[in-house]
Amino acid sequence: MTQRTWAALLAVPLFVALGLYVAVTGLPFVTFAPGPTVNVLGDDAGKPIIEVTGHPSYRDDGQLRMTTVSVTERNARLDLFTLMRTWLSRDDAVYPFFAQYGTTGSQQQDTQEGQVEMVTSQDAAVAAALRQLHIPIHPAIEIVQVTPGMPADGKIQVRDVLRKVGDTRITPKTDVAALIAAVPDGSSVPITVERNGKPVTVHLTPVTQDGHKLVGIQLQTSYTFPFKVSVNISQNIGGPSAGLMFATSIYDTLTPGSLTRGNVVAGTGTITADGKVGEIGGIQQKIAGAQHDGAKLFLVPPANCADALGGDNGSMRLVKAPTLGKAIDEIRAWSADHNASLPSCEPVSKGTAS
Repeated sequence: MTQRTWAALLAVPLFVALGLYVAVTGLPFVTFAPGPTVNVLGDDAGKPIIEVTGHPSYRDDGQLRMTTVSVTERNARLDLFTLMRTWLSRDDAVYPFFAQYGTTGSQQQDTQEGQVEMVTSQDAAVAAALRQLHIPIHPAIEIVQVTPGMPADGKIQVRDVLRKVGDTRITPKTDVAALIAAVPDGSSVPITVERNGKPVTVHLTPVTQDGHKLVGIQLQTSYTFPFKVSVNISQNIGGPSAGLMFATSIYDTLTPGSLTRGNVVAGTGTITADGKVGEIGGIQQKIAGAQHDGAKLFLVPPANCADALGGDNGSMRLVKAPTLGKAIDEIRAWSADHNASLPSCEPVSKGTAS
């Protein structure tokens, strides 16, 4: 037997083994699939998702559905067969692992970040809706995360509004980190927060980590409102992309009548306190989920329109929504006339030369 024949005989099982290894070994990719949609005008566990205290509110039989994407977690191991099945699906997608998760981080950090983004998006949605209704709001500093095991754990709560550190009143310009750093080693500092409209004072002793004194809270510039608006959504849903649908639902809840006239509208997009709609991820999967759940109109951030055209929207209209005000106008116009002229994401027809 020649040397070449021996080499060929050895190469075949090696290639087979390599193919089997690649097929069953986790590869550096993540998958996106349509997640559940939620009617924000409805209930969750028997409780209204949009709950208003201290101001008239109105309920109707329309639906404003926020959309989600099911993304494989950081620790998931996806083999070649799984990735191929996903790639062949019209509604699912495959992306490089690093495009979604970067080079550092953990599953716990991902969850915490998603929860912080959800809290922030809800506050921005309330602010945007109230501004749309010309209801005054005021800037404040809010706690959006409490680190487990740190001094604030069990004493400070997410959504507490920070009012004082020691004797210093807190404004959006206050350097809170400097106030904590000035606390003598081993000493406690009184921290006053506003919780459910009432002042609460706790004493915290900062700990030093990496040369910084910390009490374990993450702060965000937020707003105080003349009445309470709560968004009661599952803690299993994170991220900022439901902001637009939160804001439209809050607006609808605070105004008489049905914005949708009983129809089903879905959408996505981040929201700022002044009502600007921002780009999100997974637009095609969100469109597929919305169509599956009966939506006939879908609000799209302008920056996502090009990708939205590749989604499975069927007869569902894709409409650009650059701001909360425009989104409200578009829902109102479409609800009155499904054939109304709206700023669509659909491709513009081109004339043919003769």
